[in-house]
Parts: sequence; C-alpha cells; structure tokens
Amino acid sequence: MSTEGASPSSAGRGRTIDKLALFGGTPVLARESHRLWPIVGEEERRAVARVLDRGILSGPYAPESMALQAEFASFAGAKHCLLTHCGTSALLIALAAAGVRAGDEVIVPAYSFVATPLAVVHAGAVPVFADVDVATGCLDPAAAEAAVTPNTRAIMPVHMHGCAADLGRLGDVARRHGLALVEDAAQAHGATFAERPVGAIGAAGGFSMQSSKNLSAGEGGLFVTNDDAIAAAAARVRNFGQNVSRDDEVEYSPSRPLDGTRALDSQRIGSMYRGSEMMAAFARAQLALLPQRTARCQRNAERLARALSELPGVTPPLVPAGRTSVHHKFRVHLDPERAGVALSPLRLRDAVMQALRAEGLEVVLWQSAPLPAQGVFQRRDPAGGFPRAREGGTDLAVNYDPALYPRTNALLDGSVVLFSQSCPLIAQPDEVVDRYAEAFRRVWHHRQALTEWADRPAS
Repeated sequence: MSTEGASPSSAGRGRTIDKLALFGGTPVLARESHRLWPIVGEEERRAVARVLDRGILSGPYAPESMALQAEFASFAGAKHCLLTHCGTSALLIALAAAGVRAGDEVIVPAYSFVATPLAVVHAGAVPVFADVDVATGCLDPAAAEAAVTPNTRAIMPVHMHGCAADLGRLGDVARRHGLALVEDAAQAHGATFAERPVGAIGAAGGFSMQSSKNLSAGEGGLFVTNDDAIAAAAARVRNFGQNVSRDDEVEYSPSRPLDGTRALDSQRIGSMYRGSEMMAAFARAQLALLPQRTARCQRNAERLARALSELPGVTPPLVPAGRTSVHHKFRVHLDPERAGVALSPLRLRDAVMQALRAEGLEVVLWQSAPLPAQGVFQRRDPAGGFPRAREGGTDLAVNYDPALYPRTNALLDGSVVLFSQSCPLIAQPDEVVDRYAEAFRRVWHHRQALTEWADRPAS
C-alpha cells in the first residue's frame, strides 16, 4: 500500500493568525515535513538491478530504452518516441529534424529555463525572444507573430510550469507563416491542450527527465512526434547523423548488444544524444506511477488555489479553459494595490518570500530576470559559438534588451514559486499542502506589519 499521501506531523496545526514566525512566532510547518523528490522505491531498485543482471547498458535497440519509448509514446499520444540523454538534446533533435538549419531564427518565450534558447543555439540557429502572458507565463501568440521575419523557421513555445501553452493560436501563427511548431514540454508530462496530451501536437516536442521533473530519471529526455519523416531525421541526428533503419533493429542481438550492421557513415551533422539503459529502467518505474501522482498533485493544486484565491491581492496559477496543468511549479502572483499595502511588487514579493520561509515553507524565485538578460545572450560571442544573424532578420541588439519584455518582468517581479526543485508539489503529502495554505493565510493576515518590517531603514 502506497504511503505517498500520508500526513506528517505539523509544528503549527490550527494556528492561522498567530504572530509571524519572522517575528518570533512558532512556524506553521516543520521543514523536515517535506518529502524529497524523486521518490525512490523498491520498483526503481528492481528496475536498475534488472539492467545490471542483464548486462546490456546502452544502445539504440536496448530493451529498456525500447520499452520506455513505446510506453511514453502511448502516454503522450505520439506515434514515435526517442530516448535522449537530457531534455535539451530532445529539443535539439526536434528542432533539427523539423528543418531548423544554421542561421535560421526560432521564436522562444522570454520566460523559461535557459535550455530553451540554448537548444536553438546548439542547432546553429538564432533564438528570438517574445513576451509572455503574465497569468500563465506561456508564450503570447500575438507577440510571437510580431517577432516573425523572413528568416524565421520555427516557433518553440514552452508549456510553462506544466500548463499547456495556447497551441491553437500558436498553431495558427505557424501555419500562416509556414513555420514549424516545436513544443518544449520539459515540465509538462501529461498536460493537455483541447484534451490532447502536449508534446506531439506540433511538428515535434521534447520532454525532460531531470531530477526535479514530474517524470524523473536523474537526467534524460524524450523526443516525440507523429511525423514519420521527422522521426527518421531525429533518429539520424541522435546517432551521429548516421542512417538508422528498421533492418538494424531487426538484426539487433541481445547476445551481442554492442554490434550491428549499420554503416558507420555520417550523412548529416549529429552527435551521441541517446540515453542509457539504467536511465530508461528507472524512468519506466516512475512512469507507471505518474498518472496517479499527477492526479493527486492536481487535486492538491486545486485545493491550494481555492484557499489562496480568497486572499485579496493573491492570484494562484491560472489554467485557461481547454487546457490542463500538471503543476510542475506553483507560481503565485501578488498585487500590492489589491492587497492594500504600500510596497512595490518587488518589495512585497521579497518580504512575503522571507515570511513564508520563516513559516517552514519552500519558496523560491526560480528565475529573476528575462532570459535575454543572461550573459550568453548579452555577449553573443561568435568566437564562443554563438550563431550570427543573417541579413533581413531580427536586430538582436534590440530583441535581447530585457526591457523589451514588460510582461515577463512584471511576472518575475510580482510572484513567488511555492515548493522547490528538491521538494516539488507532486512529492508532498496532502497535509503539507494544507499547511501551505495556513501559512499563507497567516502571513497575509499580518501583511501590514510585514509592510512596516519591509520599510524599516537598512541597518
């Protein structure tokens, strides 16, 4: 019987408006009540032992990798799936297989993890940023369309924090301009748009299995597509640019797993982007539990969102109609005007974060600036491998100005992420989630005192 939803003891049960822990009160939650992620059980240990006992550790047709690819393809509603060594390589082979070439432009959101634009750079293409919707953090379709130039080859939306991006409107933009739609689904295993799993709704997509992700294998990635030609191209990019045929799979022998008949003749630029057998075995054990874990995570997210929405000036994550979120991250927006406090959004954010942490909660910023503010994009050093923009395309000096993205800046300045990489929402027992609501109510009840504390002169 699973104990993942069991209730831990809490240091502050029943205390809703006592003195803030920041000011000497008793914390609502004992920090050790959090459950670390990923959760490793006997099935994961047996899966890894199975690989060691078999003695096959790698290869394009190794049994655990092949099984994971089939199982995840079914999970994601995709015809094809390929295991890669990380989520970034899954995105890279998706871009390359969808036709992105050196010097092309790919539109990406100004808010994401840096792997999104760096996958574009590693494909030899130029990332072009566009602003996001503040409520969801996902790429804004109008902003994406405004960023299209004659050099644009693809749009790569991110299903931010596990919430599906607006693939309907983004798909319309892609079709109008003859662009590939490549999905960064790194955080969104099981999220849906119009009742379809994300990932393979566009031309292709990539998922991550890094340790913090809802489907975790320590590291790893999964490429998906419903297009036969794109799948074949991705298989070549994943294997040093060599042709990979069905005949190779038929002739694969588990008794000689390192041998094969494929011609060692690279036909295009590629590399070794495959994953390993232990990665695949561990992920299969996690995938078997993912639907029930996701369902409980979604129930907890809904309950927490209802509680926070009762607080003036507090807005929990928005999931638009026709989409679902798997709540990889739980970003909460704070509005000082609606809350009736005389603080800037940035100062309220920082004060609330400190107060919630004092109550025992895991609270992070995750990102603090738009992606183009990062040094690699500010420098754009061609000697370091940054691709050169072609004539007639985007002026990168303008596009990479962080001030060009007011909605991304507003999102980052006015919100915090509840739970953390090590202790994400999906891992937490119901009781811990309820204590988050209690702690937030306590902090919000004392927001005027918190404002005075934040306004104190620096010592």
